[in-house]
Amino acid sequence: MWPAAAAMFSLAMAGQLSAVAGVWLLLDVIFLLALFLHLLGGRSSLCCRVFQDLIRYGKTKLGGRPGWLRHCDLPKRWFSHFYYVSVFWNGALLGLLVWSLLLGGHMPAWIQSLINFFNKDPQHKVPGEEFSTLVALFLLWLHSLRRLVECLFVSVYSNGVIHICQYCLGIGYYFLMGITLLDHAQMENKVTATELVLQVRWYHLLGVLLYAWASLHQHRCSVILANLRKSKSGKVRTMNHSVPTGDWFESVSCPHYFAELLIYISIAILFGLAHITLWLVVLFVLFNQSLAAILCHEFYHEKFDSYPAHRKAFIPYVF
Repeated sequence: MWPAAAAMFSLAMAGQLSAVAGVWLLLDVIFLLALFLHLLGGRSSLCCRVFQDLIRYGKTKLGGRPGWLRHCDLPKRWFSHFYYVSVFWNGALLGLLVWSLLLGGHMPAWIQSLINFFNKDPQHKVPGEEFSTLVALFLLWLHSLRRLVECLFVSVYSNGVIHICQYCLGIGYYFLMGITLLDHAQMENKVTATELVLQVRWYHLLGVLLYAWASLHQHRCSVILANLRKSKSGKVRTMNHSVPTGDWFESVSCPHYFAELLIYISIAILFGLAHITLWLVVLFVLFNQSLAAILCHEFYHEKFDSYPAHRKAFIPYVF
């Protein structure tokens, strides 16, 4: 990671990386350090307690937290706000992109200024990637819409909490994602439908298939988790935690996190592995979801004596 970070920093100094790439690189380093710090252990000192409170949410929050830490708590059910932001913001970007590329329209000046501020200069962008960008932005919007529907109509939230910093990060994450997808391709010229079709490559099919496969399993796992608290009639009967079984839960404790990683890998594949900034996003998802999965894995082992020993935390057969 460190040689890669040094290389990315050198590219940034040469003006070949955008501001949004710098933001993702910084987040990568922060969450990799957080992952290492947690694995090193230590919860007794004040700094460690603050750190643990910052990285944990929901069921993984430690007991006996002092009152002053609770001032930073927000309801975990506010996760839906992330997807509201993404559905509207990235949906708007998708609509404006279609209007600009296919209909010759112009994006509002303030959005164009925002994109220009975060994204690389036009001379560093790749021509002929309009189709990849359109499909990627559509899949991101579709993913956000599905997750919003699951939050509102499938998931059962207890009184768990998230830290206000985690909430702000989630909002910022989906705000930056749409801008990140616009960081690679040249968007200044109008294209025809025929020109878009001619840009289709084999890796677009691979990316879409991986996206569909991962999304299906993520939805199944969300339903499994929700059903642990519901009766057969669909009514909520308990808020207690139980050991989930079925689908990818047979291999890992947090398959929905693993599916999230696969979804972002699938979107990166749409650019033929060439969108450097998007791979920084994939690294962020890897480190962030690894940390969350390890915390959940530890929770399950501490709470349930008979928890399946063969299950990994995040990635099947790996860790």
